[in-house]
Amino acid sequence: MFTFSADLETSVQTQQEVVNEVGEMPVPPGGMEAFTNHMIENLKYPTSAKENKVEGKVFISFVVKPDGSIDNPEIIRGIGGGSDEEAMRMVISSGTWTPGKKYGKAVATQMTFPVRFKL
Repeated sequence: MFTFSADLETSVQTQQEVVNEVGEMPVPPGGMEAFTNHMIENLKYPTSAKENKVEGKVFISFVVKPDGSIDNPEIIRGIGGGSDEEAMRMVISSGTWTPGKKYGKAVATQMTFPVRFKL
């Protein structure tokens, strides 16, 4: 006979569906222009990437939760030289987003974002 533990039942009940399509996309603090400025002002080109002339786009996937926090950041395509870690740092440090909405309700929304590295 199979029985559920209370912890397992709670975790199943509190899991949120992550959606890809919403009526209103999540917005970073201050909007996309402020987010772009945040990237320009705070991105630190990794020394190893500079030395090895590594350029390109790092694609990072993450979830904007209904409370606007960033969850489950993951590099889906990297370029190496420390650039992947820097892209991850930039997204994690971006602050609390305005969550995506579906049918007027805040929902966990899957995002993919490119971070460009150019010497």
